[in-house]
Amino acid sequence: MKAKIFSLLFVLPMLTAGIFAGYLLVADLSDAWRMRAWTPVMAVLESGGYRMSATGEADSLQAYARYRYEVAGVTYYNERVAISDGGDNIGRFQQELGSRLRRAHESGQPVLVYVNPDDHSDAVIERSLRGGLAGFKLLFLLIFGGIAAGLIYVVFRAAPESASTGTSSKASPWLTRPAWRSNRFRSTSRSTMWIAWGFAIFWSLISAPLPFVVYQEFAQNDNALALLGLLFPFIGVGLIAQAIRRTHEWLRYGAAILTLDPFPGAIGGHVGGQLDCRVPLDRTARYQVTLNCIRSHMSGSGKNRRRSESASWHDTQLAHAAEGPLGTCLIFRFDVPDELAESDADKAGDTYHLWRLNVSAELPGTDLDRNYEIPVYATQAESSSLPEDLIKAAQADQKVLDLAALRRLMRIEFGAAGRSLRYPAGRNLGFGLGGSAFGATFAIAGWLLWTHADELLMGVAFTTVGSLILLASLYLMLNSLQCSQEGEDIVSVRRLLGIRINTSRISRAAFAGFDKRSTMSSQSGNRHVMYYTLKAVDHDGRTIVVGEGFRGASQANAAAELVAEAFGLQGRVARPGHGIDEAPANWLAAD
Repeated sequence: MKAKIFSLLFVLPMLTAGIFAGYLLVADLSDAWRMRAWTPVMAVLESGGYRMSATGEADSLQAYARYRYEVAGVTYYNERVAISDGGDNIGRFQQELGSRLRRAHESGQPVLVYVNPDDHSDAVIERSLRGGLAGFKLLFLLIFGGIAAGLIYVVFRAAPESASTGTSSKASPWLTRPAWRSNRFRSTSRSTMWIAWGFAIFWSLISAPLPFVVYQEFAQNDNALALLGLLFPFIGVGLIAQAIRRTHEWLRYGAAILTLDPFPGAIGGHVGGQLDCRVPLDRTARYQVTLNCIRSHMSGSGKNRRRSESASWHDTQLAHAAEGPLGTCLIFRFDVPDELAESDADKAGDTYHLWRLNVSAELPGTDLDRNYEIPVYATQAESSSLPEDLIKAAQADQKVLDLAALRRLMRIEFGAAGRSLRYPAGRNLGFGLGGSAFGATFAIAGWLLWTHADELLMGVAFTTVGSLILLASLYLMLNSLQCSQEGEDIVSVRRLLGIRINTSRISRAAFAGFDKRSTMSSQSGNRHVMYYTLKAVDHDGRTIVVGEGFRGASQANAAAELVAEAFGLQGRVARPGHGIDEAPANWLAAD
């Protein structure tokens, strides 16, 4: 209870600020509505202009005037200029109105004022509602009031601390997390939907006043550069569209409960299960399940501390789709290698590990896209109730997809010495172009800082980092790799723009196995993709690269089978943890 009281004391200033902004906005709207019926009268200015006062980083301006007017033979004096009293620096309203009043006073010209028909002493010169100022007050109300209301809701709706289950946390550490105590897992889709809406609304509110400011700058000051400010409202429209898409996805597929077999998922064993979706079965759809082991860590210091994620292991499998109680039941299973990190149920400390499962499919209307955070521990358990024939069928379909991807990635050629595998230049075109653009932008920004802003240190740093990224991206895009058999050796040749830059070889007789490691990864939102490099290893530990750019562990395993068959390496001793199955005889026959 004390914590709730303390939280309320913390929230109270924000709530007060939001309520006060709402009061000012309502007062302005009310005055603007009432003044529509006020009587226009000509008045004589006794003074007029604008005042300037310092308010932190910007100067505040306030238009002022003193004027007299007659109604029914009675003279009245007034000083009210606009609906809102006080000065501000929003747009050029105060400066332009003050300048107009000063010119009228100096020339002796009368000005038009609006008089309250019920109280002739009440008058105003400018009765129009200022859109920019009203938008600013609305923004203040929604941000401070909304944050305060949200925090109050969270404080009073927070669930009480769960009682202990009595189960040893050492024997079953996943049971310390309430959401993992039963083998029924809900996706993060609903929370993602609300986060998307919250961010979209917040961004839209922040950028709401910009069109008014941009209009004033462009129309009145002929500042075409100000039109760039319209990008922010357009981004807000895109965020709202994304939130709508997430809402459609949630409403169409429902909760989509996941059950694991085994429970929890097992390092050194299986991570499998089934997912029930509230959608009619579509046998033509391809349901992809992606499993990631992710390291979450805190970086930076002080106010610059931020949490980021990096994938430690990644694999993709097709799920078998069958009719289920809700419409569609998806069945899947992964073979998970040893020595991977376990889930951290408490997510304690600056660094912890988590396992994330993504299920996706391109379907008519709204695509399926669900993420689950699941417990995975080093139990080495295997699934017991998943139909083995359905799992094998899905794995066979996945191998077909992996083979098709490998055929796009590499070229299988025949020569006098036998087969060779060639990975041509341009295979990393997307990464290369994106990295080149990023690096070139950084380098140019550094050069501009150096030459035009006299920022030598920052300029050199930006130019150096950008140039390194640019060179690495060009190498990634322009290098090629060819692996071939020369006598009893396997030879790997690296070329850059067709020029040989490295050659390495190992003896086929000394081949010990394959070593696959991730050398590159990408992230989009909470989705991670790891790209693996495959090396052949001999008994003395020497290695040569025989393949690279394989998307996920499953594709890397398929590449190992293909390389083994191409160079006659089946049945040889494999390194622990990196073994390969005997390659199907028809993998290369189609070539």
